[in-house]
Amino acid sequence: MTKKDIRSLKPAELQTILSDLGQPSFRIRQIEEWVWKRSCKDFNEMSNLPAALRTQLAEMFSIHGIVVDDMQRSIDGTIKNAVKLHDGRVVESVLIPTDKRITACISSQVGCSLDCHFCATARLKRMRNLNAEEIYDQVVNIKNQAEQYFNRPLTNIVYMGMGEPLLNYQNVLGSIDKICGDSGLGMAPRRITVSTVGIAKMIRSLADDNPRTNLALSLHSARNEVRESIMPITKTNPIEMLRDAMNYWYSKTSSKVTFEYVIWKGINDQIEDIKALVKLCKQVPSKVNIIEYNPIGDDRFRMAEAEVIKAYQDALGEIGVVAKVRQSRGSDIDAACGQLANKNLANLQV
Repeated sequence: MTKKDIRSLKPAELQTILSDLGQPSFRIRQIEEWVWKRSCKDFNEMSNLPAALRTQLAEMFSIHGIVVDDMQRSIDGTIKNAVKLHDGRVVESVLIPTDKRITACISSQVGCSLDCHFCATARLKRMRNLNAEEIYDQVVNIKNQAEQYFNRPLTNIVYMGMGEPLLNYQNVLGSIDKICGDSGLGMAPRRITVSTVGIAKMIRSLADDNPRTNLALSLHSARNEVRESIMPITKTNPIEMLRDAMNYWYSKTSSKVTFEYVIWKGINDQIEDIKALVKLCKQVPSKVNIIEYNPIGDDRFRMAEAEVIKAYQDALGEIGVVAKVRQSRGSDIDAACGQLANKNLANLQV
C-alpha cells in the first residue's frame, strides 16, 4: 500500500506521532518548514532532524510530490504542464506571463462534475478531488518555472484550472493556508483568486471563512434561461440566488466579485443580455472581465462581433463598472481558459 503523505496530517496528529516516538514538540515546526516552506520531498534532506527520526518518518510516511509528465510552451511564453499525481492521474496547470505579472492557473479536481457546454474540462468525468498538498505542489512547480524561464517571481494564483474549487472546499482552503502561511510560501491572499461557476451555498461558506482571497464568478449570462442552456448548474443556483450570495460575500469581505464573461454570437449578444448584466452589476458590487473565447471544437460557440463587445463595455461604463477585455494566452497549446482537457495524455486517465 502507498504510504500516507506526511503533509496530509493535521498538526495534532503529527504531534501525537512525534510524542509516541519520544520527540519534543518543536519537531513539528521543523518538519512543517521542510515540507511547506522548503518544499522538501526527501526525509533524508531534513538535516536538523536526528538521523534516527528521519529513518522512522521515511518508514512510516512518504512525501508524494508531483511529476511534470509533459511541458508545452506557447509562442506567447505561456507554459502548460501535464502534472502526474502519485496515483497516475493527470491534471493540467498553466504559467501565464505578462509584462507586469506571472500567474499560476491551477487545478483543484481531476476532471469536473459540472457540464458547462463551452468548457473542454467538462467533457472529462470527475475522477477525484486533489488534496491540499497536490494543489500546493502545482504552485511550487510554477513558482520554480517562473524563476527558471523568466527570472521573475510568481505574483498571482488563480484557481481556474480543471475542476470546480468550491466542490473541493476543504482542500482548497487548506492549500491557500499553506500557500499564504508563514510556514509555507508566504504569498499574500489578495494575490489569489478563487473562480467558481456559481454555487451559492459555498460562496456563503467562503464568505464566512474569509481566506482574504478574491472571488470570481464564471457568469456568461445574467438571464436564467440563457445561462441554464449553457451552464446546467443554473437550474439549482439561479441568478437571484447567486446575487444574494455575492452580496453576502461583499458584506463579509468588502471585496467586489469579478464576473467572468464570454460573449458568444447568437447566445448572449442581444440588447436584453446587456441590460440583464447591467441590472445585476447595479445590484452586486462587481467588476467584469470580458474574456476572449477559446474554441473547443463546438460550432455552437463563436466569439461575438467587436461592436457587441463594445456595446457591453459602453453600457457598463455608464453605470461606473469597469469592463476589461482579457486577451487569451496559450491558445496555440490548448492552455487558455476553458481548454484544459489533457488531450495529449488521455491514456493516463484510467
